[in-house]
Amino acid sequence: MAPKGKVYRGSVKEFPGFDASQDAEALYNAMKGFGSDKEAILDLITSRNNKQRVEICQAYKSQYGKDLIADLKYELTGKFERLIVSLMRPPPYSDAKEIKDAIAGVGTDEKCLIEILASRTNQEIHDLVAAYKDAYERDLEADIVGDTSGHFKKMLVVLLQGAREEDDVVSEDLVEQDAKDLLEAGELKWGTDEAQFIYILGRRSKQHLRLVFDEYLKISGKPIERSIRGELSGDFEKLMLAVVKCIRSTAEYFAERLYKAMKGMGTRDNTLIRIMVSRSEIDMLDIREVFRTKYEKSLYNMIKEDTSGEYKKALLKLCGGDDDAAGEFFPEAAQVAYRMWELSAVAKVELRGTVQPTGSFNDDGDAQVLRKAMKGLGTDEGAIIEVLTQRSNAQRQQILKAYKAHYGRDLMADLKSELSGSLAKLILGLMLTPAQYDAKQLRKAVEGAGTDESVLIEIMATRNNQEIKAINEAYQEAYNKQLEDDLSSDTSGHFKRILVSLALGNRDEGPENLTQAHEDAKVVAETLKLADVSSNDSSDSLETRFLSILCTRSYPHLRRVFQEFIKLTNHDVEHAIRKRMSGDVRDAFLAIVRSVKNKPAFFADKLYKSMKGAGTDERTLTRIMISRSEIDLFNIRGEFMDLFDKSLHRMIEKDTSGDYRTALLALCGGED
Repeated sequence: MAPKGKVYRGSVKEFPGFDASQDAEALYNAMKGFGSDKEAILDLITSRNNKQRVEICQAYKSQYGKDLIADLKYELTGKFERLIVSLMRPPPYSDAKEIKDAIAGVGTDEKCLIEILASRTNQEIHDLVAAYKDAYERDLEADIVGDTSGHFKKMLVVLLQGAREEDDVVSEDLVEQDAKDLLEAGELKWGTDEAQFIYILGRRSKQHLRLVFDEYLKISGKPIERSIRGELSGDFEKLMLAVVKCIRSTAEYFAERLYKAMKGMGTRDNTLIRIMVSRSEIDMLDIREVFRTKYEKSLYNMIKEDTSGEYKKALLKLCGGDDDAAGEFFPEAAQVAYRMWELSAVAKVELRGTVQPTGSFNDDGDAQVLRKAMKGLGTDEGAIIEVLTQRSNAQRQQILKAYKAHYGRDLMADLKSELSGSLAKLILGLMLTPAQYDAKQLRKAVEGAGTDESVLIEIMATRNNQEIKAINEAYQEAYNKQLEDDLSSDTSGHFKRILVSLALGNRDEGPENLTQAHEDAKVVAETLKLADVSSNDSSDSLETRFLSILCTRSYPHLRRVFQEFIKLTNHDVEHAIRKRMSGDVRDAFLAIVRSVKNKPAFFADKLYKSMKGAGTDERTLTRIMISRSEIDLFNIRGEFMDLFDKSLHRMIEKDTSGDYRTALLALCGGED
C-alpha cells in the first residue's frame, strides 16, 4: 500500500476478506476439465493486489502440488495469457523478466530497457537487480554491458546503481552550477561533453533536477529536452529524454507511453501490458488524470476502443475507472498545469524567424532575375522561389519598386499571371507587407457567404497592439472600410464582442499586478462556475469583466492570473474553458490562453493539424508559414519537434509536393 504519509494512488487495492486458500480453489475449478472459465480468472486476479496474488500461488502449490503460473500459461493464450501471468509475478521479478526478454536473442529492445531503468526508484532498482540474480543466476549489469554500447551503456550502468540522491534539501548555488555545466557541456561547446550529462542527470535528486531544468530554461531560453535532442542522438538521446520526463513527472511519462502504444494503426501490446501491470499499484490514478488532461479522452476509453475480449476486460479492471464519466479536472494534472504556467512566466525566450535579410542585397539584380524567370515561353519557378523566399519582407518591397522602375511593369500582376495554385498564393502572400497580408486574410474570412471564424480567431488572438494597429490601417486602405465594422456586421453575441475588443489593440503592456491578478482569477473562476466568490455582479456583468480580463490584460499579468486560478480551483483555465464553453467563443478564449502560455506552441499545433490525416489544409499551412517566417518560425519548429516527435521540415516534405513544397521548405529554414 502507500508509504506512510502518502495517499495511495494505485488502481488495484487490497481485496477485503481475502482468503488465499479459497481463491486458489476458485482458480483450480476455473481451469479444471475441458476449457477454462476465463471470466472467473480475470475477475479474481485483477481484484487482488500483488501481495495477495503471491499468497494465492503459495496456497495453490500447497493444496494441489501444482505451479499456478504454469497452469495459467497452459490454459490461457496470447496477450491475455501474457497479461495475467505478468500480474502473478512480484514487481521486481516482473521487471527482471521484461529486461531478460529485452536483451535475449538477436537484437535488443532498447525501449523496454529505457522505460524500466529511467522510471524506477533507487529501491525498485535494487530489488530488480536482486530478482534478476535470483531468477536467472546472472548479473544484470554484466548482461546489459554485454548487450549495449557507448554512452547509452554508460548511462544504463549509472542508473543500475540505484544511487540517485534522495535529499530534499536543495542548494541554490549547485542548481545554478549544474545548469551552467549542462549548457557548457552542450550548447556552448564544440561537440558535446556526454559525461557531464550522464553525471548530473544520473545522480542528482529529482527535486534538485527540476530546479536545474528551470534554471537551464532561464539561462538558455530553451527547455533541456530541446538541447538534448540537438546535442545527443540515437538510443542515448532517447534514454536521456526519458530520464528528464520521469524527473518532471513520472505519471506524464507513462501517460505518453500508453498513448503512443495505442494511437494509430496497431497496438504495442507489450508496452501496454508492462505499464498497466507495473503501475497498477503505484500511480495509475495519476497516470489516468494526466492522460485525460493531455489527450482529452480517458485512458479507459482508449483501451476500450483499441483492445478486445478478455484482454480488454482485464486491462479495464486494472485501469480502475472511466475519467470521461467524471468529467472533472484532477489534482495531479493541476500541479502539472501550474508548473507549465510558472515556466511560461520565467522563460526568457528569444523569438527568431527563419527568413533573415540577405546580406549582399541588390534589388535591381533580383528584379532582373525575376523578369528573366517569367519572360518568354514557360516560367522558371525555381528562380522565383529562390529569390523571394530568401529575402526579408522589407527587401521584397524594394524589389517591387525596382521591378516597376526597371520594366514599367507590376511585379505582383506578372507573378499572378505566371504562377498558379498553391504556389501562387504562397508567393503572392510573401509579396504583401505583413499587415496587408493579415488584412487580406481577414477580408476573405468575412466576405461572401459564411464566415471563416478560425482565421478571425487565429489572427486577432495572436497579434500584438502594434500589429493590430497596422492591420487596421491596411484594411482601411485596401477596402475603404473599418475592420471593426466588418467584424461587427459579420459576427454576433459574445464572439463579436471578443473580436471587436481585440481589434482595438488596447492590450496592456505592463508587468503583472499580483493583487489584481488574484481578483481577476476570482472573476474567471466565478464566470466558469468553478468557485463561489461573493459578488453582487449579474451574470452579464461577470461575462463582461471576464472578456475584458482576457482581451485587455498584459501577457505577464494573465500568466499570473491563470496561476492564481489554479490555486483557487485546482483546475487549469484551458481545460475549464474547454469543458464549460462552446463554439466560437470557446475557441477564441482558448486561442488567447494558449498564446499567452506559449505562442510558438499554439502555431506548432495548428501547423500539425493542417497536415495530419487525409488531405492538407493548405490555406492554414500557407498563412502560418508566411506570417511567422520573420517572427518566430524557428521557435515554432522547436515546439513542433517537442510536441510531435517529428520535424516540421519532415512533415511538410511528406505532406506537400512540387514547387509549393520547395517554397515551404525554404521558408521552414532547415531540418531539426
